[in-house]
Amino acid sequence: MGDIEQDHDEGALLAVAAPAQEEAAASSSPGVPASGNAAVHPGAPGQARSTAQLPLERLRGFHPGWFGAVMGTAIVGVAASMDPGGAASLASVARTFSQTMVVIAVVLAVVLAVGYLGRFVLHTDAALADLRDPVAGALYGTLPGGILVLAVAAGTIGPTWFSAPTVRDLVVGLAWVGVPLAFVLSVVFAYLLFVRSGLVPETVNGGWFIPPVVNIVVPLVLVSLVPESSPAMARALMFASYGFFGMGFVLYLLIATMLHHRLVLHPVPHAGLAPWLWIGLGPIGVGALALVKMAAAGTAVFGPAAPAIALASKLAATALWGFGVWWLGAAALLLVHYLRSGPLPYGIGWWGFTFPLGAYTVATLALSREWELSWLGWAGAGPFVLLGLFWLVVAARTAWALRTGEAWRPACS
Repeated sequence: MGDIEQDHDEGALLAVAAPAQEEAAASSSPGVPASGNAAVHPGAPGQARSTAQLPLERLRGFHPGWFGAVMGTAIVGVAASMDPGGAASLASVARTFSQTMVVIAVVLAVVLAVGYLGRFVLHTDAALADLRDPVAGALYGTLPGGILVLAVAAGTIGPTWFSAPTVRDLVVGLAWVGVPLAFVLSVVFAYLLFVRSGLVPETVNGGWFIPPVVNIVVPLVLVSLVPESSPAMARALMFASYGFFGMGFVLYLLIATMLHHRLVLHPVPHAGLAPWLWIGLGPIGVGALALVKMAAAGTAVFGPAAPAIALASKLAATALWGFGVWWLGAAALLLVHYLRSGPLPYGIGWWGFTFPLGAYTVATLALSREWELSWLGWAGAGPFVLLGLFWLVVAARTAWALRTGEAWRPACS
């Protein structure tokens, strides 16, 4: 059973359904019927129809983690808007770059949302099979994650384009979709893990951090609505923010414990899972940022206790940031370990390199302002540059994979 699960651990990462590939291969073989249908001869009326259906058939292998590209792209824009390095001469460039990245993220979100919807409508069985999978199921968390990160981007960069009421409406609209979806997916995926039998420690992977980190993003969205809310609504928003923070962060601690156990006491995961080790940096960065933002937004709600809460939040966020330094170093060394054995196998999971590092970069820049440490702001330019390099490599490799069809193939192919 251990060998079977290990093979599943390696092959299920991309969660691309094999039947679509088999059908495509059958369709491309002369005279070989696909899916039990009669063979289509050249020039027959059904040939054009079969060819036209090919893109729709490819949706069967649509990866559940595609919205990771939205998360990874939007967070680059958010980080750039904070002017990493604090160079006044580059402020205008940083603003334009941040706006460009957010626009790209929005375009990606619209296009990929059609893919998710099309797959659930046309290939419901494959979509649900991925949701039940202990590796692929967690990746659906990128869908609400992308929506919520776009909400954060709207609140951060939106004011450079729109009026305050318009920005608020955008954030509220995205929150109404992303927040319930984040909660439901995190509960459903946990339930499916609870009732599934035969899981082994090797099944634990960094992808399980996605549902927790998405719930920790929720406070960043909600606190941006506090300033223009009534006192009663402000209290409700702060209550929900701390509730979601606790939900996501406790889940993160539980999964981090399991992953540490898996890494120490069992063989290192297959190279295809290398990007997921970086995802653990996401809850650290988002968690540190959320603590600071919640304390700042709750000043009017907390009353006389506000200064003490702000100080405690800043200290807790700094301690969490320090753990991130360790995690970043460990993840980097493991990445070098994999690269020494050869290039990493490509997968949509490569987007896991981007958002976590982006979240940690934003947290670093935010803490540099909280502590009024200019050198930390300059130091934040380092991970931002690395983030940009990661994004360029992953985006280019993804574009190539789409062109060659590699993005639609199973990881084990």
